[in-house]
Amino acid sequence: MATRSHRIRGTCRFVIAAALASVAACRSPQSDAYLLEQLKQMGDELNVSRQQAADLQAQLDSLRTVVARQDTLLTRLAEMAGVPR
Repeated sequence: MATRSHRIRGTCRFVIAAALASVAACRSPQSDAYLLEQLKQMGDELNVSRQQAADLQAQLDSLRTVVARQDTLLTRLAEMAGVPR
């Protein structure tokens, strides 16, 4: 008799687990579409952030070039004027 009750419990557990798995597998297409849209928006924003970072890096490089030219010009003017460095 103990083996029969174990089989019934095992069967009940299996049925419950199968039911839970099937319910978990059934997702709403609307929520999937919403999630997909959110992921797309996140990807777009990430690309915008990357582009902004690239633009800032280009501006920084340009400013470094300007500063280097000005430094060279000031050094030459100081040499021509005889000002010690």
